[in-house]
Amino acid sequence: MTSLDVLAGTAKAGTLYGIGVGPGDVRYLTLRAAGLVRAVEVLAFFAKKGLQGNARRIVAPLMVDGQEELRLEYPVTDEIPAEHPDYQSQIGAFYRASAERLAALLKQGRSIGLIAEGDPFFYGSFMHMWRRLAADFPVEVVPGVTGMSGCWTRANLPITWGDDTLAVLPGTLGEAQLAERLRHTDAAVIMKVGRNLGKVRRAVEAAGLLSRAVYVERGTMQDERILPLAECGQPAGAYFAMVLIPGQGRAL
Repeated sequence: MTSLDVLAGTAKAGTLYGIGVGPGDVRYLTLRAAGLVRAVEVLAFFAKKGLQGNARRIVAPLMVDGQEELRLEYPVTDEIPAEHPDYQSQIGAFYRASAERLAALLKQGRSIGLIAEGDPFFYGSFMHMWRRLAADFPVEVVPGVTGMSGCWTRANLPITWGDDTLAVLPGTLGEAQLAERLRHTDAAVIMKVGRNLGKVRRAVEAAGLLSRAVYVERGTMQDERILPLAECGQPAGAYFAMVLIPGQGRAL
């Protein structure tokens, strides 16, 4: 056994692993995450209809030939607003059914790696499985590089200095609410930009922060795009996009 084997460890029977696979580049996985991707009996992942699934794409180079996969396909993603009753009903039922599928495998003594983009405990679907299964089965969560960390690194943008406060805001908030929260923080990361890009840009401008806001699309991925938010005139952005506003605190 090599030193890398010791660091990565092995997968235990009947255990659910929430594996953070980082923002997009497979090289950003931790040793523990990479080792578990190869060690688990079942590799589970969430995916949108018709797409491979970003987490599955990230770990493809690490997978073992013939490894069993469990695809958990969302019934709806961004086709319906998240606050709509139909969205909540469909997604709630989907999460319950997905947890039941995972529980059935865990009861058989299978080890499962449920891979998650970024970090499993940061805006991730894994959390809905953890909430339903952690009381009945062994669960280990493996942290991952968050999307925002990958994006501000690729943008060469130190995000907080000295005593700066950092706000992480979803772009799904109302325009006035976004602008108000931006006025009361030193640095900000706005997630879930996508079709909210136009609204986010207006809110950032209203808060007086447009001059230092940066738009990052598909950060760390092959088709990444980084540019000042002021140059983004389109009403919608990519699904994997965020806006970064660096702080201006003590830079000694």
